[in-house]
Amino acid sequence: MAINYQQEDHIFTLETKHSTYQMKVDAFGFLLHLYYGAKVSGNMDYLLTYYDRGFSGNPFDAGENRAYSMDVLPQEYPGIGTGDYRNCALAVENADGSECCDLRYTGHRIRKGKYALKGLPAVHAEEDEAETLEILLEDAVTKTQVKLLYGVLEEDDIITKSAEITNGGTGQIVVEKAASACLDFLTGEYDLLTFCGRHAMERNVQRDAVTCGTRSIGSRRGASSHQYNPAAILAARDTTEDAGSCYGMAFVYSGNFLCEAERDQFGQTRWTMGLNSDSFRYPLAPGETLVVPETILSYSSEGFGRLSRQYHHCIRDHVCRGKYSRQARPILLNSWEAAYFNFTGETICRLAESAAELGIDMVVMDDGWFGKREDDTSGLGDWQVNEEKLGCTLGEMIRRINSLGVKFGLWIEPEMISEDSRLYREHPDWTLRIPGREPIRSRSQLVLDFSREEVREYIFDRICQVLDQGNVEYIKWDMNRSIADVYSARTVRGKVAHDYMLGVYEFLEKLTVRFPEILLEGCCGGGGRFDAGMLYYTPQIWCSDNTDAVDRTRIQYGTSFFYPISAVGSHVSAAPNHQTGRTTSLHTRAVVAMAGTFGYELDPSKMDEAEKAEVKEQVRRYRNYEELIREGAYYRLSDPFTDCCAAWMFQREGQVLLNVVMLENHGNMPVTYVKLKGLEPEAVYQDTAGGRCYTGSALMEAGLPLPVEMGEYLAYQIELNKI
Repeated sequence: MAINYQQEDHIFTLETKHSTYQMKVDAFGFLLHLYYGAKVSGNMDYLLTYYDRGFSGNPFDAGENRAYSMDVLPQEYPGIGTGDYRNCALAVENADGSECCDLRYTGHRIRKGKYALKGLPAVHAEEDEAETLEILLEDAVTKTQVKLLYGVLEEDDIITKSAEITNGGTGQIVVEKAASACLDFLTGEYDLLTFCGRHAMERNVQRDAVTCGTRSIGSRRGASSHQYNPAAILAARDTTEDAGSCYGMAFVYSGNFLCEAERDQFGQTRWTMGLNSDSFRYPLAPGETLVVPETILSYSSEGFGRLSRQYHHCIRDHVCRGKYSRQARPILLNSWEAAYFNFTGETICRLAESAAELGIDMVVMDDGWFGKREDDTSGLGDWQVNEEKLGCTLGEMIRRINSLGVKFGLWIEPEMISEDSRLYREHPDWTLRIPGREPIRSRSQLVLDFSREEVREYIFDRICQVLDQGNVEYIKWDMNRSIADVYSARTVRGKVAHDYMLGVYEFLEKLTVRFPEILLEGCCGGGGRFDAGMLYYTPQIWCSDNTDAVDRTRIQYGTSFFYPISAVGSHVSAAPNHQTGRTTSLHTRAVVAMAGTFGYELDPSKMDEAEKAEVKEQVRRYRNYEELIREGAYYRLSDPFTDCCAAWMFQREGQVLLNVVMLENHGNMPVTYVKLKGLEPEAVYQDTAGGRCYTGSALMEAGLPLPVEMGEYLAYQIELNKI
């Protein structure tokens, strides 16, 4: 059993293959957190200590016992107003205007299988792969009820947490803050690893000491954001890639979030993940329930690399769904950087002819195919094919492309609207907009109010009418601005941002059910919504609008701490690069793009014959390695932010693919040695190119020397096989 309850001691123990999670219901009914970390046996309640701390208040139940205080005790789900002055997991305004939620244990249930969340993405598992623990808490005065949900995937070293908050009273309450995960650590000094950045330079790794006070990250932008990813790592100060204790939290949500790490007055650390409390006031009438999005927890005693591989396996196998979750993806050629808005149907067909010649599987028609859309100032919302621009119907164009043996894909941006559009002129009230104020524009577009069912239904019907016109086998779903005017005429203040996200999820769910054979790729100006929530619906996400190979080594490095390579949309683009102006070789661009779903973002007609031959070889090479890249264990071998090279490898069943990009080159350059990981020490591995053999221990302890060659940003791809 992965979940055990000791009735005599009122202790719950959750066990995974390598970790233990334990909590206890104490004499007053408080649910106290005891331990999370490397696997242990026995009861951990001996860790609790009781002293008169001074200025740390005591619950009335404790009488004159000044040693008992919620201000210092580790808790599973701390509420506001209990004498605990640290960050809370739940804040509620009650019907009488008071802010207090004193949660006590009332019962629990253990069952086979993994819980699901109504209207929200969540980890899924077969009945025999997981167990669920439900713990019921209640405020005796207001009757506010909280159901804590724990999912345990024992073999995967994964524990998931969520909460359902129900108004069991007779008056309205308002949820002001709601987390799904809270971890309290009695001892230890920690660093917090977060993944920050900006548009076109997402998920840079940032490591900060957790010192007295609160270190927080989050998003108020309506999407999980380019600026902060909704996943973080809490690590012991000495933790490295391959050694040391570390904990992960990944929020399964694509909207506003808040992650807080607080070190308190006694050196204890509290770490929470949940919905962002800014502009969040979620009213619940009697009987209504708020479901808090799930957080995926995992622990590693073997450094960041092991933790990452645990998340890769979980997200690939237990978050992503549908036909393509464990299937080879088509190699595609996207029209955006090849033509931008300046294309016709003939342009797309010529790209398809080039794709067929080069062995590429699919051509994707990006932005500009609908309504009056010649630039980014008009047309969004008018989801009708511009047949005049294409010179034919969409169905005719797709049939022509399919006749070449090439698949067809399409770009859409359902959540957005242009002021210069027929839809806006008919329904200006369908946008998120504050009454009496001019809107905040971004990319010359406004945001449709997806918290409203009639808006979602209209857009869904129009997009379905387009998709029904031909054999569309791929959709790129984009979102090209943050939400600023957070107001809806039909939605209660404080609910808009979350209900908007629930509306997006409902739309995506309907789309996947209506078109189960279509591959969905998520996008939000590239990586602005790269999170586990979107991956539940779209098994791959466009990693970044920045296709520069050198920048991508850093973007993809940060992405790899939580997200599997199979989820990373990555393409070979033109040189000089359109975002940076940097020139890198076609080979280097391909090596970097192969750390992802692989495709091309350029116009092949501008290539010479030698370059086309190289592309054909790249396509052949990727197909040869596709299963290894998609399913293999991924290892980071260097830090591209600090080292002279970016190096990573894939390993599966004795097959190894080593990838290196040189980021520096100097006169009289020292030799670079790359040490491999995850090999069998006594096994022998053969280089398929030169035939040279090495032992696994030699490759891991001494490494492989790379050639010292002239040139910028040289790349190497070396295949080794166990013999």
